[in-house]
Formats: sequence, C-alpha cells, structure tokens
Amino acid sequence: MTPGQKLRQLLQEPGLLICPGVHDCLSAQIAEQVGFEVIFTSGFGISASTLGRPDYGFLTATEMLYSVSRMVQGVKIPLVADIDTGYGNPLNVIRTVTEAVLLGVAGVILEDQEWPKKCGHFQGKRVIPAEDHIEKIKAAVKARGESGLVIIGRTDARAPLGLEEAIRRGRAYFEAGADIVFIEAPQSVEELKAIAAAFPDAPLFANAIEGGKTPLMSPPELEALGYKIAVFPLAGLFSATKAIADCYKYLKEHGTTVGFDRLLNFQQFEQIINISQYRQLEQEFSVNPTTNPTTNPTTNPTTNSTTKPHPEASEH
Repeated sequence: MTPGQKLRQLLQEPGLLICPGVHDCLSAQIAEQVGFEVIFTSGFGISASTLGRPDYGFLTATEMLYSVSRMVQGVKIPLVADIDTGYGNPLNVIRTVTEAVLLGVAGVILEDQEWPKKCGHFQGKRVIPAEDHIEKIKAAVKARGESGLVIIGRTDARAPLGLEEAIRRGRAYFEAGADIVFIEAPQSVEELKAIAAAFPDAPLFANAIEGGKTPLMSPPELEALGYKIAVFPLAGLFSATKAIADCYKYLKEHGTTVGFDRLLNFQQFEQIINISQYRQLEQEFSVNPTTNPTTNPTTNPTTNSTTKPHPEASEH
C-alpha cells in the first residue's frame, strides 16, 4: 500500500481527523510517537525554522522538498506536504508532484496564490485566475499517476475577492480533481458554516491557527458541520518557540538551568531520538562488539592488528 493509499484509507474512516503541523524531523517524530496518524508539513514553520524568515515565498521548491524528504524518512505515518503554488505553471506542478510521489509523500496542498505567496493569514495576498489553478489541479492529478496521492485544493480568495468567490473556486477545484477542499482563512463561525453548507459532497479541510483570522472551533462542532480534517499547523512551532524563549531568558538571568524544570534531561531526549536503535546498530557492525572501545589496546586501522603503545606515550 502506498502512502497515498494509506491516507485515503484513513479518510474513509468515520470521524474528524485531527492532525498537527510539523516543521522539522524532530517535531514529525514526536507527533508520531504521541499517536497521531497523519502529519502535515507547515510551510510557515519550515520557513521560520530553516531561514528565520516569515512565510513570504522565500523557500524554493528544492528547499521545501529537501525538508519534506527528511521528515518522510523519519516517520512511518502518512505525511501531507505543503507545496505552496507548485512553484510555477502546470509543468512545474507536474515536476513538483512527481518528486513528492517519489519521496513517499501521501498528499499535497496546492494553493492558488500568486508567487511569491504569503501565509494564508497575512495581509496583502493575491490570487491567480481560477482557470489557471484549475489547470494546475489537473496537472497534479496527471502527475500522481497510480500513487493514490491525495490532492488538497486550496484557495486564498476569501481575503481579496470575498467568500462567495472562494466557495466558487473551491467547487471548481474539486470538480477538476482535488480530493479535499481547503478554503483558507474564513473569518467567522458563520463563514465556516457557509462553507460546510456549500460542500455537502466534498471532504473539507479546517485550518486552526492560534491567533489567526479563523475562530477555533471544537472537534465535535467541526465534525457536525461536515469537516473531515482539522489541522493545527503552527501549534508545535509556537509552543516550541515559547519554551526556548523561556529557557534562554532563565539561563540569561540565572547563569544556569538549575531550577528550570520545563525541559527534558539528556536521558529523556535520548528516548525521543531513539538512541537505543543506533547503539544496537553500532554493536551489530562493530569489529569488536563485546569490548569497550575506551579500554581496547591501540589498534592499527589498516591491519586490524593490536600494537603496544609507544614507550614514551606513558611518560607524558
């Protein structure tokens, strides 16, 4: 079963799928370890964590796919990648989607903003003609082949063109082949309800950003409206940022972390990055796995023969 097929299987199950946004390998692995079934990469988070810059279209396709590839390799659960606008015209979308499939990505989010794009909750967004994005959706469908890749058709038209046009675009993208409809940044509960009412036949994507333009609704409320996926794309990034800031402020003030109890110790962190697995591999491929290397006699690496230390070595 391909990653895309695994994701489709999860989407067929009843209930609302709650998913965290991840921005690096560590956050992806933590999400898997705590029990999430699907993760989403956050372009906002990747831009912030790798470049220290806002989500203003600074990331190239190569940088985004490189980050995504590392996360895919680090987990066993399906990963949906934010591929922004596809980084060009339909031909560029074909290349981007083809590479995403080869990397083992389970789904992609493809949006209709002009490039360079912006975070969906920033001011000043502009969108391309709907007809152009319809062709991008069709190109993505063609490029996924038999992989089962899930395509999430996103429109950012709500802010510049209004909710009615955003709904019209969402419908057009769904009819063009998108599997899930994502209308970004509705600005009230009433607008969330209007979107749900307009798509009784399409799986809907809710984007929950703390402090963003869209009010946060409870999972039962979203599910009752008909939403299928609720993503919290920046919760991990925001919480990690606050934790780091709190730790560094304490260290600056006290000159030590003694007394700061909101961090893991070395042994706890080892469990998260699964150091035991690599210790086992180290032993498996060690020349002398039963001997402590710190107590071994000096070994000539080219001959694998044991030699005595130089007589003068003990004098210094």
